[in-house]
Amino acid sequence: MSDPAAASPTTDDEAIRSDVLIITGMSGAGRTEVSKVLEDHDWFVIDNLPPSLLGKVVDLAFAPGSAVTRVALVADVRGRQFFDELLETIQQLRAGEGHIRVLFLEASDEVLVRRFEATRRRHPASHEGILEGIHRERQLLAELRGTADLVIDSSTTNVHQLRDRVVEVLGMEDQSPLQVTVESFGFKHGAPRDADIVLDVRFLPNPHWVDELRPYTGLDAPVRDYVFGQGATPPFVAALEALLDASVPGYVREGKRYLTVAIGCTGGKHRSVAMSEHVAGYLRRTAPDVKVAVEHRDLGRE
Repeated sequence: MSDPAAASPTTDDEAIRSDVLIITGMSGAGRTEVSKVLEDHDWFVIDNLPPSLLGKVVDLAFAPGSAVTRVALVADVRGRQFFDELLETIQQLRAGEGHIRVLFLEASDEVLVRRFEATRRRHPASHEGILEGIHRERQLLAELRGTADLVIDSSTTNVHQLRDRVVEVLGMEDQSPLQVTVESFGFKHGAPRDADIVLDVRFLPNPHWVDELRPYTGLDAPVRDYVFGQGATPPFVAALEALLDASVPGYVREGKRYLTVAIGCTGGKHRSVAMSEHVAGYLRRTAPDVKVAVEHRDLGRE
């Protein structure tokens, strides 16, 4: 067996298979999403272990009698000492038995800034601002990036595309059903950029202007009754259900894995929430082979 440490880093166009995968890279580049992908494909994923424990965990995972066959270890930025220890641990693991690979995730400064601003999270390496933290982290990780077997740049991918890329490069089969996400949102907060179908229900009367309904949301019966009691609602719902009846089977036939249906009103509290819940319920009843999730992006932001 050739020494993995001596192999040249692969590009993200080459498929690899690993017994142990160390996932690291820039904060905001997609480590969490990659972890979810691996968990969905039966990897044993451990996040934020001290480097000194990684070797022990690998030994335990593959001990005689263990059912674990693939382990992913996620490491994020903690400081210079943390990554010095991580580099040493990687070298030790590669010198031993087994198949060790390092996956490094990165993205452009502009994209990372935008992602942190959208989530309103503080950058873990930041002392003065997001961009300063990104530059500091990139410098800190330079040597680690050089040891990576695989580098994936997530600058131009959404979460679904990143998932597909990870499945592809790790050589994992993905026979999962179509996953439909029904997402409510408020136009005043901006429309979702990754939605496949965007619907606008602002033409329906707004419960916000009904004093007794204002405190409620589209999850509450009084608001649902109001929204679905409007004369314009039944023909809209009938047309929407006909659209779904025609399009969802088409997505399945074409082998698509993801479909996002975004439904917006003004603030994302009343009409869009009630309609999204209805659409999700309709799909669960009429498309049992499709995995359906509902998200209310802006609920609580008012």
